[in-house]
Amino acid sequence: MNISLTQPALFWFKREMTLTEGQMVRFYVRQGGFQADNGFSIGLTVNDTPNDAAAILHTDGLTFFIEQKDAWFFDGHNLKVKYSQKKQEIDYVLHT
Repeated sequence: MNISLTQPALFWFKREMTLTEGQMVRFYVRQGGFQADNGFSIGLTVNDTPNDAAAILHTDGLTFFIEQKDAWFFDGHNLKVKYSQKKQEIDYVLHT
């Protein structure tokens, strides 16, 4: 499992979440929410520290990660985070 972000998505994180160098973003599984799949969706939280990372991405001074306890949701897929111009927000894409 890998994590990738497009440049527009990275810019969105910095602008909308006012992230600065050294901060960390954890993607996790949550019940409900937008883009729910079987009742679950991807959530995020800032400034958690990786405990048992299943995937980690260091880019532009930021760290993005998924912990092992949430790896089941991704079922061997990679996570691509992109920015949707139409919706003016980030989108999550699971792919092989």
